[in-house]
Amino acid sequence: MSTQQNNPEEEKGFFDKVIDSITGLWDDTKDKAEDIKDATADKLDDIKEKVTAKKVTDAKKTASTKATIVKAGVKEKTTDAKSKVTPAVKKVADKAKTATADVKAKATGAKTKETAAVNKTATKAAKVTTPKPVVKAKVAVKPKATVKKTTTKV
Repeated sequence: MSTQQNNPEEEKGFFDKVIDSITGLWDDTKDKAEDIKDATADKLDDIKEKVTAKKVTDAKKTASTKATIVKAGVKEKTTDAKSKVTPAVKKVADKAKTATADVKAKATGAKTKETAAVNKTATKAAKVTTPKPVVKAKVAVKPKATVKKTTTKV
């Protein structure tokens, strides 16, 4: 793995060959480390983009979930309130119906009494306004004294 060429003229010793091999390995390792570092940076950027996108999606889901939970809570509270109010409303409606029926009955009774009173008054008025037959009394007419006519000349 050495990139250095050995010249046949020059013979290297054992330690020189080991040093060349280690230097070659070290250079290859540094190159691979830089490649891995670059690949890691790219991968890290990709992951950051995905995490950011996922955070936005999760935030939307969380907001949607919270809204759903709030809606469910409101709906439940509304249903509870409605179930509590409905019997009271029915009681009030029943009382109103009963009161209306009582008032109608009283009004009908009063109307009947008033109608009877009006009819009675009308009957009395009819009797008063109806002319009674006039009874003619026979009056004896006495003849008046006869007056003499006198003629005077003027």
